[in-house]
Amino acid sequence: MAHLTSEQKDQFWRDGVLVVEDAVTPAQLAALRATFDGWVEESKSHTTDFGETKDGRPRFDLQPGHSAEVPGLRRIQSPEEVSGVYANIMRNGRTVDICAELIGPALRFHHGKLNSKLPGTATKVNFHQDFPFQPMTNDDIITCLLFLDDVTLENGPLEVVPGTHKGPLFSHWHNGVFTGSVSDAVFSEHEDNIVKCTGKAGSVCLMHASLLHGSAPNLSASPRTLYITTYYAEDAIELSPNHLPSTFTHEIVRGKASGRVRCSSYEMEVPEVPTGTSFFAQQEETA
Repeated sequence: MAHLTSEQKDQFWRDGVLVVEDAVTPAQLAALRATFDGWVEESKSHTTDFGETKDGRPRFDLQPGHSAEVPGLRRIQSPEEVSGVYANIMRNGRTVDICAELIGPALRFHHGKLNSKLPGTATKVNFHQDFPFQPMTNDDIITCLLFLDDVTLENGPLEVVPGTHKGPLFSHWHNGVFTGSVSDAVFSEHEDNIVKCTGKAGSVCLMHASLLHGSAPNLSASPRTLYITTYYAEDAIELSPNHLPSTFTHEIVRGKASGRVRCSSYEMEVPEVPTGTSFFAQQEETA
């Protein structure tokens, strides 16, 4: 059964981004939300980042100013490692089949994370491309942002510059520091072409790994939480350490191993492997 129309496929390859509704069932969405709500409650008893991932960094990343009264749980690294609900969606969600139609038939899982902007939190994401964080032998890589809440113009939606996945890979190093973002000059050049990606809860936004994107703070009274998974063509091989390694990294989620590697032509600077809980802190340190 086809999950995308030919028009949707054309739109993805033209723009580098596509929003598809009903990527999960109502029951799956409710389970994802309930699990996240439990983590928010748990975070209220902590004052600093907590938990531990495969590489020893904290799993739960707290926004500066987080408190029990105004919780600011902004990221959970590799939630599928500690939740069967998230692991099931990572492997079996409709999103995986959609990606297989675009870059398959065989896919591997790269990494997962849960990004949340709870009401009134100041988290913003500076404009960047994902591929310079995760160079591979080819760029058939899709970042999938599953909306756990309605995403509106007011609650900090993803902002993209359509078509930039076809252009250059911009430097994320500035003055000898890996900032995790493009320069102010690059942002200014593309600022007038920014498009905001909105949709109802249960939708998924598919984004090419080379697309220029960021997001603004959530200053509304509504949360904006995303379960983000990245999948890549089975015949791509990593060229630098995975920034979010997990026990599921490189797992084949569709198709079979080919025993082959496919290469595309590009150049980029090697990224810096983060030592903090998440790249939010990395961008803050270098802002």
